[in-house]
Amino acid sequence: MISEATMTSCQKDDALVLRPAEDVMRLSALGASFPHRLSFKRTLIRQLHQQNAKMTVIDNSLDENGYGMMALSIPFHGRIYTLIAYSRALADEDRTDRVIATAWDASFCLFDGVPNADDMANLSDQVTHQEFGKYHEKVMTLSRANKSVRLFSHVVDALAKGQQPDIEQLAKIGYLMRTTAVYGNGKFGIADRDVIKDYDGLNAPFRAEMLTVYLIREFTFQLVNHLARQKGGTDATSLSPALSRHLGVGNSTGLGMAPFLVHHPNLLNSWVMVRETALAMVRQTDSLSLQEQELYIALGQRIADHLRQWQVDDANYQVIIADLIIRWDALCADLPALLKQHRPLDKIMLEAQNQGDDFAALAASFVMEYQGPLIDELEECMTEARAPALEPAMVIDDLQKLIEKHYRWALAIDLCKPQSRQQFWYVSEEKLEPRLGNAYAEDGQEREMPFAMAFYLADLQKVMADKPANMTVAELLMAHPECRYIIRRIQNNAHFPYAEIQGNLVGEECRPIDLLRFKLSFFGASKFDPRSDRWTRITLFQGAPSAGELSDKTADDWSFWVIDGFAGCQS
Repeated sequence: MISEATMTSCQKDDALVLRPAEDVMRLSALGASFPHRLSFKRTLIRQLHQQNAKMTVIDNSLDENGYGMMALSIPFHGRIYTLIAYSRALADEDRTDRVIATAWDASFCLFDGVPNADDMANLSDQVTHQEFGKYHEKVMTLSRANKSVRLFSHVVDALAKGQQPDIEQLAKIGYLMRTTAVYGNGKFGIADRDVIKDYDGLNAPFRAEMLTVYLIREFTFQLVNHLARQKGGTDATSLSPALSRHLGVGNSTGLGMAPFLVHHPNLLNSWVMVRETALAMVRQTDSLSLQEQELYIALGQRIADHLRQWQVDDANYQVIIADLIIRWDALCADLPALLKQHRPLDKIMLEAQNQGDDFAALAASFVMEYQGPLIDELEECMTEARAPALEPAMVIDDLQKLIEKHYRWALAIDLCKPQSRQQFWYVSEEKLEPRLGNAYAEDGQEREMPFAMAFYLADLQKVMADKPANMTVAELLMAHPECRYIIRRIQNNAHFPYAEIQGNLVGEECRPIDLLRFKLSFFGASKFDPRSDRWTRITLFQGAPSAGELSDKTADDWSFWVIDGFAGCQS
């Protein structure tokens, strides 16, 4: 249950000074986000650790080639959840990360409870076909993954010989398999969010999906160990816990993730409000104990090493990372003195706030890390407060004041420039996945999603221009029902200040990668590796304790993971 103190913290505390929306909801600021203590993968592992959860392999029907079925169960908040994994042969030419793929090395579902033999047999022909299967409410998520063939083969070969894999190869890739999708929330007929939202532990956003990915990681460990035993017999060994920590689950994420943030404004507000509240709370910390100072100094060095191990091909990100390294090294040199001062964490943020979005975001994650007793309960506030609702009795004079107060960013956009509406978001017919088109070169604008907020505002203001100031919204909408969407967003934003992305999502300058990085930071993704401005590779759960280590005292201390012995660092 949420404590009374937490319920109070879920409301804005006027005693706390939160960063204004115009600072944190800009596209460039969203695109600089880092994982933090309240990211979804961190809160999942923290709760598994607190409950001393023990994973069990309840069925292993893999053959000598690693093909077949495996089921892994884990208790969580009084219920049992089971990952059912189906491993299949896949030709190299069919191995693709594109969403249009129809075959994968492995496919998965998260099952509510402990499946029996009939359940697993019946789901075999469904889960392996993913969106083309037929499902019921016991199926909570669907996912699929492909091997990182070179690393996967190397790990199996080394273990079969009784050796551990090469640390350099492990570090450069960081995962044995990468998922190409993790579906939840009722998609394709699986359990709807309304079915599972009241399950203890699953009320947090994307909790079922995070649990799925964590168990997929465990499956990859089980799979390489199984294949090593098949190949090496008595000479084979298992992947060591230390090296397992260096491996996560890879993922290729594209445009499909971005529109969620526009479609769920109040959930977006909840996420950012929690992060900003937590940051404001820790900045009020008067002093740190000697032990806390030592922890922060060690974390500072860990982040410095992590930055040097964060390697990307993208030239722009190489420049960003190189600059972060220089700035972070300078902060680390000042840390011993800063941490002794009054309100030391506030001092660090004051130092960071004028050094660019990336540095400020990194500093925010840093200062929150060892303040768990103060902020961890805030994770309970990550869920949506309420759906946006229309206020029909508001007069248009008050509506105009809300626009002028909260939408200055939109009013500043030059809507006459063709580049201001260069792009449009739509849903593809083939895969029902979001896409981004060029408004002057591509068809499909009849399927456009409503993301052109600045243009809708301009249209609304034209409509209101000759109306009396005391006309109500209800009266206005009688004549202009097309304005309902934008009016509801304006009114909603007055109550939920972080509900609106402050940028032109249809302009030429919009980089979808900024939206992806923001959302992925709340998932807890690391090793952000953009391949274009529309898709990126990431790693989830790298550094996390394996299922056998969940009871360890250090199970919650794995942010900004560093791979010891990896020489391929940036200078």
